[in-house]
Amino acid sequence: MKKTYKIEVDCANCANLMETAARKTAGVASATVNFMTQKMIVEFEEGQQAADVMENVRKACKKVEPDCEIFL
Repeated sequence: MKKTYKIEVDCANCANLMETAARKTAGVASATVNFMTQKMIVEFEEGQQAADVMENVRKACKKVEPDCEIFL
């Protein structure tokens, strides 16, 4: 399952750090962050609950970029 989330991030490098953190999160098959559109597209692994995985993605992204926002 793929979902798109609105994000708020200040720079392209921060977006790249968020993308890397999201990709490393358990339950995420793939993740793409687009700084220009301020969107994150996440594909979840089979059988994963999107809400639970995204809470972990949000925590991981906050560790690398404390000012970022992901609107769930």
